[in-house]
Amino acid sequence: MLLLAATFSALAAIVFYMGPIYLMQLFIVVSVAYFVAGGRLKWFYVAFKTTPRDLKGLTRYVRLLWNIRGHAKKNRNVADVFREYVKRHSNKICFIFEDQEWTYQQIEDFSNKIATIFKTHGYKKGDAIALLLENRPEFVAIWLGLNKLGVITALINTNLRKSSLSHCINIANCRALIYGIDFCDAVTDIASSLDTKLTLYRFGNHPNPMSIALKEKDLNALLADTPATLPAVQEKSSYHDKLVYIYTSGTTGLPKAAVITNSRYMFIAGSVHYIGALNNSDRIYTPLPLYHTAGGVMAIGQALLHGHTTVIRKKFSASAYFADCIKYKCTIGQYIGEMCRYILSVPSKKEDQEHNVRMIVGNGLRPQIWEEFVKRFKIPQVLEFYGATEGNANVMNLDNKMGSIGFISRIIPSVYPVSLIKVDEEGEPIRNAKGLCQVCEPHEPGAFIGKILPNNPTRAFLGYVDEKASAKKVIYNVFTKGDSAFLSGDILVSDEFGYLYFKDRTGDTFRWKGENVSTSEIEAVISNFVNYRDCIVYGVEIHGAEGKAGMAAIYDAEGTLDMNKLTVDVKEQLPVYARPQFIRILTKIDLTGTFKMKKKDLQAEGYNLHKIQDKIYYLNAKLGYQLLTSEVYDQIQQGKVKF
Repeated sequence: MLLLAATFSALAAIVFYMGPIYLMQLFIVVSVAYFVAGGRLKWFYVAFKTTPRDLKGLTRYVRLLWNIRGHAKKNRNVADVFREYVKRHSNKICFIFEDQEWTYQQIEDFSNKIATIFKTHGYKKGDAIALLLENRPEFVAIWLGLNKLGVITALINTNLRKSSLSHCINIANCRALIYGIDFCDAVTDIASSLDTKLTLYRFGNHPNPMSIALKEKDLNALLADTPATLPAVQEKSSYHDKLVYIYTSGTTGLPKAAVITNSRYMFIAGSVHYIGALNNSDRIYTPLPLYHTAGGVMAIGQALLHGHTTVIRKKFSASAYFADCIKYKCTIGQYIGEMCRYILSVPSKKEDQEHNVRMIVGNGLRPQIWEEFVKRFKIPQVLEFYGATEGNANVMNLDNKMGSIGFISRIIPSVYPVSLIKVDEEGEPIRNAKGLCQVCEPHEPGAFIGKILPNNPTRAFLGYVDEKASAKKVIYNVFTKGDSAFLSGDILVSDEFGYLYFKDRTGDTFRWKGENVSTSEIEAVISNFVNYRDCIVYGVEIHGAEGKAGMAAIYDAEGTLDMNKLTVDVKEQLPVYARPQFIRILTKIDLTGTFKMKKKDLQAEGYNLHKIQDKIYYLNAKLGYQLLTSEVYDQIQQGKVKF
């Protein structure tokens, strides 16, 4: 009976979003699948193994949809939902930062002051204001206050400078820039390239003398003279309105501003809370930048929209990660990208297993270190997720399947319309005779897509501020004429049970010796060889050779990398076609805010000794990795060296 009740509730929620026609189609799909399965024991075996997982996922997904439905019916924005928690527990700790505790009421008061100031200064719904500030509770309170006016906040990556920084401010058509005192020099550098009508607001009490020329307003002084009462707003932000712009990390080209609406913010944060099954007593730890989705939405959203306490750290520290979790009594830890590898590289210490972290949430935990990480730090559960800030194709690993980023149901895949489709080496869909896309079979790599349903906030594609950039991420005539889907740009593979595994970015996979090589897989393997150092792999062209050869850039500022050992490890554990033919030793490293190295620049330089000061080694079939000299480089260019 409980199973029937859960299923009925699930289908009722689906009807609300998909409509009765979709439900009828769903029943037809299930019926046909059941009929076709007659005599096929494999289907029943898969169904038997995956039904508990699928029901768990479906039940939690329904709870998420029910929560979103409530906000939609009342046309709430993020500030509205937060205010409900302020009324419920005004004195509860909302944020902890460097031993400062901010209650829900204090965040509400600060955000009210921000709303009053900017309303008085003439800002209104639909205006955009850029925010350049380091991690701190005021960062959240500022954009929360602007949300009360319907003003969109462009969350600027604090690592950006000069043309990239001015580009992010200009592309969002910002009317003002709020910046922290630490960024006076950066703002001074670009002042001449900004719109003359752009108003500057400085946050900080100790101005840099250079900032005098900026003619900025002192936000701290304004805050001191402003009451903490909520101002009256004639036209407030609604459920579907834009909330913030979050920029892509910029590993290639200039950053693009992705649109995050109130509804989208609620869905992303709600996904962690409901599908991750967080408890009211959970305390979240995030050392991630608040200008990106992981830190600024997934972690901060737990406090704003679900009443949790979130611990904010200014910058990530591998050595302090679990020490902080112990100090602040955190039960949920957040990670992204290569953070787990950095933490794992820290020498073992007593804090490794003295914490109360019951789950870590994030994406990018490589399968090659997954087991070692959870064993060393005694982590009961890993909630690995996959998704793009701007996309609608998101999945989660809710049952602790090692190495998996989520799953697609093999029984009723239409419930959550994401798929893997066949693509060529350039990432373009391979279509059938009818011009439609083709779904990948189990163990067949393909591009991950999410079907677009514009009127459904969970399936809409909001794209970027730049409409041309948005158009490139949408494909049409996917499974039926006239339909559309978000193309993630990532290559995934699923197993027979529907578990999904990340393989590579579209375009990063290269072909060598007649085989396709996944750069992400080779990066993970080589990183393990070199004691978890930063490593990035890419394909480079060699004169007279077909395809692209692998090249690895490894960070080794101290020059302690043992090339003889690396040669042995590579030859013993990597097939011939996957072995990097060139190794570049990096003495300095440039990481994005999500701990990614900038591959495009490295790939463009290749192994050209005339452009590179770093040491480069090439793989000699007999002698192993040897230093690349000008003489050998010339011989390679003349086709005299064979690979």
